[in-house]
Amino acid sequence: MVFFYKKVFSKAHSTSSSHTSPNKSHSHTSFQAFHRTVSLLSHSLKPSFSSLSQAIKDPIDFIANEFHFHRDPRNPVLELLRKVACNSSEAEAMAFLDELGIEANRDLIGSTIWELREECKAAFFAFKWGKKWDCNDENVYQLMIWVLGHHQKFSAAWGLIQDMHCSSLCTRQAMLIMIDRYAFRNDSAKAIQTFNFMEKFKMTPDHEAFHAFLHALCKHGHIEEAEEFMLRNKKLFPLETKSFNIILNGWCNISVDVFEMKRVRREMSNYCITPDATSYGHMISCFSRTGNLFDSLRLYDEMKKRGWILLKEVYNSLVYVLTHENCLKEALKMMDAMKEGGLQPDSATFNSMILPLCKARKLAHARMLLNTMVEENLGPTIETFHAFLEGTDYRGTLEFLGRMKSASLGPNGDSFLIILEKFFKLEQPVNALKIWQEMKIFKVPPSCMHYRRMVEGLATCGWLVKAREFYKEMILNGCLEDPRLKKLLQEEVLDGNDGDKQHVKMTKSGKGFNHLKSKMKRKKNP
Repeated sequence: MVFFYKKVFSKAHSTSSSHTSPNKSHSHTSFQAFHRTVSLLSHSLKPSFSSLSQAIKDPIDFIANEFHFHRDPRNPVLELLRKVACNSSEAEAMAFLDELGIEANRDLIGSTIWELREECKAAFFAFKWGKKWDCNDENVYQLMIWVLGHHQKFSAAWGLIQDMHCSSLCTRQAMLIMIDRYAFRNDSAKAIQTFNFMEKFKMTPDHEAFHAFLHALCKHGHIEEAEEFMLRNKKLFPLETKSFNIILNGWCNISVDVFEMKRVRREMSNYCITPDATSYGHMISCFSRTGNLFDSLRLYDEMKKRGWILLKEVYNSLVYVLTHENCLKEALKMMDAMKEGGLQPDSATFNSMILPLCKARKLAHARMLLNTMVEENLGPTIETFHAFLEGTDYRGTLEFLGRMKSASLGPNGDSFLIILEKFFKLEQPVNALKIWQEMKIFKVPPSCMHYRRMVEGLATCGWLVKAREFYKEMILNGCLEDPRLKKLLQEEVLDGNDGDKQHVKMTKSGKGFNHLKSKMKRKKNP
């Protein structure tokens, strides 16, 4: 293994020292709302290495198991509920549904609520219809509570929990759903309050509920609060490896913070808590995501010495960091070691190599791996295609958009955000405008986020007239005015009377200004 370390690191050092990321571009005005979304998209382009081996289910996981969904987009109930929710009362909605002559059952109600989960009022009408037919069981209640919480209708959700309690239905899962939705809406205080409130409903939280609570907080980024709560309640819930693993998973895979990961590792030692294979898996994932090849391999070596069975996620982490650090041959050898250990590479394994290769613009190698995936009957995922969309040129972008559609994997709104971000980073506004037209061809309606990105990118590239056109269209389509965008557009002052040209006074430090300045000089001195 020592020889392997030396070989890998000598290779990584020789290549990384001369490698410059082609993704780097000039800094430009950023808007918090957009860049928060872009950071999430960038995070999604990293493979999901590690998961809790002691499976902790999300509170809404019952959907797939408990309902037989009616997936008929022409379902007349859906369209009717959408229409009556706009301008009808609950009584009128029930009357309309009765006129259809359709007999409600729990599966129909459940699937209708889920299909209408983004349309809260219509979903609630479906729930009320199910209540009228007496087919709302615990799972239907839980699903409706999830939808209400998703739309921040927490008072109505608590009303349903009270109804469940009065009807002697178990409210345990419903409370966990409330905790998850509060955490999702960045209200960790209410999530903690809800957990403490469980006893009011004659439910003493057990370790399973405690772990689900910690997981919900960490999953939505409230890792510090989860850790503080765990340590503060160590008398009621004695500290153990599993609880610490949830916190580790948060710092390693949600926040990807090596400093905090090392600190938690020391805390485990201080409390005499022994890390297990899952702990090591989380730590390897964190080192891998941050490009720390040495520590990733060191922990891998420790796991083998301890005789622990290596999970597929660990191998995927190692394959990723080896590829990221320009050690593709060693990554392929690691995949062979994975097979020798009785594990078959899956789409996530190949993504662990394809993603860093695309980011480094090594598209020939990435395409070879994609072909191998297909040969081994492993279907590409949406993450696979997003990686290629981020790394390829305009022609390749169109190719992979078509392949996504053929594979029934989109493209979706996130796909086009990734593409727009790429072309504006490369200062290619013409290609960004072409892609905007492709959105219509692929029937992906632009969101407010797409409009904001277009306005910011066009203005930054000096295309002020187009930027203003998009801003006007953005407001007409119902998006809220953005003070920062307005300020950006006002800061760019039109130069001259030629309204057909993009003559803009740019900040002299920007590339857009230098490019425009040289262009104008050429015009004056033919």
